[in-house]
Amino acid sequence: MLKPTAPGRYPGQSSGSSLPTIGATDHASLEEILGQALHTVRMHLKMEFAFISEFQGGVRIFRYVDGQDGPLPLCVGASDPLEESYCQRIVDGRLPELIPNAGRLAEALTLPVTLSFPVGAHLSVPIRFSDGRLYGTFCCFSTKPNDNLNEHNLATLRLFAAFAGHLLERHVMSRKAHEVKTARITSVIAEQAFRIVYQPIIHVVQSRVVGYEALARFTTEPLRSPDRWLDDAAQVGLQQQLEIALIKEALKGLDHFPVDCYVSLNVSPETILSGAVANTLANFPLKRIMLEVTEHELVTDYALIARTLEPLRQQGLLLAVDDAGAGYASFRHILKLKPDVIKLDSSLIHNIDSNNDCRALAAALIRFGEETGSRIVAEGVETEGELAMLRQLKVNKAQGYLLGIPAPLEDYRFT
Repeated sequence: MLKPTAPGRYPGQSSGSSLPTIGATDHASLEEILGQALHTVRMHLKMEFAFISEFQGGVRIFRYVDGQDGPLPLCVGASDPLEESYCQRIVDGRLPELIPNAGRLAEALTLPVTLSFPVGAHLSVPIRFSDGRLYGTFCCFSTKPNDNLNEHNLATLRLFAAFAGHLLERHVMSRKAHEVKTARITSVIAEQAFRIVYQPIIHVVQSRVVGYEALARFTTEPLRSPDRWLDDAAQVGLQQQLEIALIKEALKGLDHFPVDCYVSLNVSPETILSGAVANTLANFPLKRIMLEVTEHELVTDYALIARTLEPLRQQGLLLAVDDAGAGYASFRHILKLKPDVIKLDSSLIHNIDSNNDCRALAAALIRFGEETGSRIVAEGVETEGELAMLRQLKVNKAQGYLLGIPAPLEDYRFT
């Protein structure tokens, strides 16, 4: 993964009729919650079967089903013509939502299932989304009539249908958003709708460039920061593919830059563990490449990451921990991965000449680097005052807008 930069800165089932709470979706799957809802309302109404159906293209699809013990006559994922169902006729008003005895209704008797199943008692209400759009129905039925069913029972069913509709709407919206993100990221990768810019890393004492960090810039709509694109890729399972595509593009700089300079690439632990990074770097001079591990969440298996990278590091690959000082995760990375380079986050460097707290934390990390043999690179240097303080703290390498802005490969000229 190539680091994004911010503009302006460098960058069990319940009984009874109680409803499950909306917050339960944080801990249980939609299938579990709606299955519980179906079971609860079916038991409360003393019915044999309950299901939630979705209307789609003239058919009724059984999405969630609950029934008595033993083989069920309804199968999740099965479908039948809408016009041959109670559901359609209830929605369009040809049948009532509450049917204590289907055998007494002429319209119900026109449906073969009424006698062949048979259908005795039946309750069904539409499931609608907040915009009024019809999703399907929430239904309960039994093979025998039940003259004790009443409007109170129907009100209970409507309550559960409203609850189910709320969850289903969120699910449908989430699924569509996932599909849009997947299509967008897939297109970006296929069309290479991105470019790479490089920001110089300067040895401030010797006044020379020692490396270049590769940064991603996306060239397609919607125009937004690279971290948003990379976050979307992670959410839809395309993080590895996008990161590797960016890394391959960034490695083109190696042939262009002087042989005594390295190219720095940001990559997530997930992509490292996939083995894709090792495969991508197989034919490149590893002594001229630095990997920056960027991850704001805790890594669960540092030992595995270290083992995966060890063969590459033995061949000269440099390892850096990015965003040091920006959060607890970066400190864990430093302790567990023992990097060659620690990159001080721009949030520490901003106003370091006047902010005592930032200066104290930066100084502690610098001393830690001295003790462990890790080199320090300060990111986000924008003012002469910041650079002067870094020199005072004995930081020799830095990058930032003061020292060099990110630029495409064609803007660099070497003699």
